[in-house]
Amino acid sequence: MMGATMPNRSPSTAPQAVDAGLFVVLEGPEGAGKSTQVRHLAARSREAGLEPLVTKEPGGTPVGERVRHTLLLEPELAIAPLTEFLLYSASRAEHVAQVIRPALAAGRTVVCDRFYGSSVAYQGYGRGLDLEFIAALNARVAAGLQPDLVLLLDLPPAAGLARIARRGTRDRLERADLEFHERVRRGFLAQARADERWRVLDAETDETELAEAVWRAFAERLERAR
Repeated sequence: MMGATMPNRSPSTAPQAVDAGLFVVLEGPEGAGKSTQVRHLAARSREAGLEPLVTKEPGGTPVGERVRHTLLLEPELAIAPLTEFLLYSASRAEHVAQVIRPALAAGRTVVCDRFYGSSVAYQGYGRGLDLEFIAALNARVAAGLQPDLVLLLDLPPAAGLARIARRGTRDRLERADLEFHERVRRGFLAQARADERWRVLDAETDETELAEAVWRAFAERLERAR
């Protein structure tokens, strides 16, 4: 499938579809605007002639949606850090097997809001679980699947929490204190330094400018995969 030149966009060349699907993940702290940027990226990809599968974690499957509700939308329910991680992992196992791998095998581009990098940041750095244990279980749960590109929307935690406060209702993770979110940010940045597939983008910039940066990074990676 041939891509089309984007109207009223930057002069960068629109990417071409590839034979095997490309797996792109957006990561970031609370309030970074991941969901918004996932929508922008998906819409622009469709304009370019691609047919991306857009999904999220936790979620993406009936099992995942129930796990999501338990983990995030019932903040009064006490959940131990290890239990939290195992529930995220169960959701991810179902997500990979039922949604992500079949789409990639069919040659589709998959755009995912969070993947196992979030477990490293939140349950590893944030909650203090053993990082080697998290890495080992992540590898088993994902059955070796790794993103082709991870876009980290980096934002100081205080700024992200301020955005969340203006929004109103907060989920379990959003209710954690600033120190927790500082550790989470360190976890994300540590992963970005260690893995060349990660790109760090400034989430404090204007939404439109950030969307353009996300698109450029995506288009460059897709072009290399041709």
